[in-house]
Amino acid sequence: MMKKCFAVAILLILFSIFISCSKNETIQSISENELFQLSYGNFFQQLGVTDLNNSGEVRYGIAMQDGFFYIVNGEAQKIMELNSYGDLLTLFYNEDSKTAKFIENSKRPEECVLHEISYPFEYPGSIAIDSNKNIYAVSSIPKDRQEQSEDGSKLFCQTVLRMSRDGTNIEYIGQQGPGGTPFPYIKQVFTTTKDELVVISISTEGKIAYWFNNEGFLKFMIPISKNTIPLIKKQNEQSEIFLSIENVVPDPVNYKLYVQVDYYSTYFDEDSKVQSGINYIQTLLYPFDIESGVYENPLTIPAYEESVVSDYSKLTYRIPYDFLGVSKSGWKFFIVKTESGFNIEMLQSENQRILRRQFKVDHNKIIFDSMSLSLDGIITALYLENESARVVWYRTDSLIDAIVKN
Repeated sequence: MMKKCFAVAILLILFSIFISCSKNETIQSISENELFQLSYGNFFQQLGVTDLNNSGEVRYGIAMQDGFFYIVNGEAQKIMELNSYGDLLTLFYNEDSKTAKFIENSKRPEECVLHEISYPFEYPGSIAIDSNKNIYAVSSIPKDRQEQSEDGSKLFCQTVLRMSRDGTNIEYIGQQGPGGTPFPYIKQVFTTTKDELVVISISTEGKIAYWFNNEGFLKFMIPISKNTIPLIKKQNEQSEIFLSIENVVPDPVNYKLYVQVDYYSTYFDEDSKVQSGINYIQTLLYPFDIESGVYENPLTIPAYEESVVSDYSKLTYRIPYDFLGVSKSGWKFFIVKTESGFNIEMLQSENQRILRRQFKVDHNKIIFDSMSLSLDGIITALYLENESARVVWYRTDSLIDAIVKN
């Protein structure tokens, strides 16, 4: 009788575990929510393109703020603001662009507000929005206005165009603030919960972070050099360790930077004792306190692992994630492209939580993709395909909320 009761108890425990796992199945994957599509062409609500098969020339970017979507169309020298249904609300365009010439000969849509920009800039794609719907778009300036540093190591070739939503205030921000010296090549721009702008530029030594107050004036300038990042221990005496500063992302709430560092080592063939390649070792995320100027203890970012079976043997490859951004709740988002779509890794260092999910995408249909992370933790994507472009989002914020509540 006792054995039967024990067996029944075990079955009940297993059944409860099965039920709890079944309940969690609803949050195990991140589904794609398609919001709207955009056709290609010269009309107001279309994306201008040249040759989509030449990925080096494709200049697009996307950002989302409070359910409004902002798309940079560098080919047509315009920036579009749309709602979640794909209705065009505001259009910014260069006065000397093809878009301006098309607008002159076309009937303007009544529901759309048009703003002409006199600055002769081109948009490579990076964009950020603050809570007041001010737009910060990276702009490449003409070659005759570009400058070089005294030692010739830096080319100051880009600026940030700040545009108010109503078009009444349009100005460019340089290294010192409004009207300042152009930046070195800009990797990315961010806005914080205080509506402050952070510009991440690339230098020969690593990265440079420019942190501006909400009026656009420089508050901090932080060079991130390889010389300031510690090396890890060698795996053996023959190997050589070197690092790469892959990305720098600001904390949206505190005056802190997160520095993603990928470590590699030289690889020696055991038989010939000759260097035959490099090995990826690990990724560390270094929090940098701006006000104290001190690096905090690094966080280890687990690599993405993919196994390949060939000739009765199994090889496992370790691939570093790309650092997508940080939400205002403190979650760090990392992403990597896979054969079946994208893998996302979300990490909260304070509670030592790591979430790994995948959303499936058919890369054969996508010619170009651009992704951004909102401060609320929503991933928005612009997918350019053969026939049209799609705007989708992934509600990772809902996933995190559900797990935290459980």
